Amino acid sequence: MGVMKRFEQRLEGLVNGTFAKVFKSEVQPVEIAGALQRECDNNATIWNRERTVVPNDFIVELSTPDYERLSPYSGQLGDELSGLVRDYAKQQRYTFMGPIKVHLEKADDLDTGLYRVRSRTLASSSSQQGQQSDPAPHAAPNRPSAPQGQGGYGYPPASPPPMPAAPPPGSGRPGGPAGDWRPPAASGPAPDAQVRRWIEINGNRHQISRPTLVMGRSTDADVRIDDPGVSRRHCEIRTGTPSTIQDLGSTNGIVVDGQHTTRATLRDGSRIVVGSTTIVYRQAEG
Repeated sequence: MGVMKRFEQRLEGLVNGTFAKVFKSEVQPVEIAGALQRECDNNATIWNRERTVVPNDFIVELSTPDYERLSPYSGQLGDELSGLVRDYAKQQRYTFMGPIKVHLEKADDLDTGLYRVRSRTLASSSSQQGQQSDPAPHAAPNRPSAPQGQGGYGYPPASPPPMPAAPPPGSGRPGGPAGDWRPPAASGPAPDAQVRRWIEINGNRHQISRPTLVMGRSTDADVRIDDPGVSRRHCEIRTGTPSTIQDLGSTNGIVVDGQHTTRATLRDGSRIVVGSTTIVYRQAEG
């Protein structure tokens, strides 16, 4: 069962209780949950082949009406959202530098039904500050500077990241002094490596040459799928590191690698099912 589905099921027991009135707000907890997943994907940092670090401290900015409806239940909702982020990270094999926290905050520049998510990576020790993600492009640009010595959302870290630990004596380059040691090069492809992306549908290959690729039954879609179970604008692939697929409010939804979902990270060989059609996502360097 997918992470989002389990989250929705946990909330079902609360719809007729604590959150009954809250759900009348235009901003739904499931929408916020999806935004938190995207925040993790968009700010994932690859440390090595076995460790990809994502933010663990999140601010959800809400309009004044939505904040007033949700804030009395922020503790319980924050716990549920934190659990969802933890489950999603486990599914995607992401790791955290510290405990997961989700906070609600009022933003006067947002209209009812709109929200904004900001995040940062905080180490367990309060003396270390991690990198932070910038707010979305439509975020308010003029915010007061953070007090000296304190990191904040959308601000530079209070101190530079720690330098790599010095190697033990005698562990330098073979045949050279210990002081000649260099940190190992980061694993993974070079920053300027070109990645080719395409999809395969019923034996036909469709190149992905733009930041987004819309698939659906409409003739306006970038890739038209003639399937009665497919909506006119069914889903969209967004290229990046990593690439993702997003459901566009379709009737029947999408299944990615066997999981019903509204959004998922794509890897080479990922299988996407829309209606009765199977799409294989491919990517390769060079």
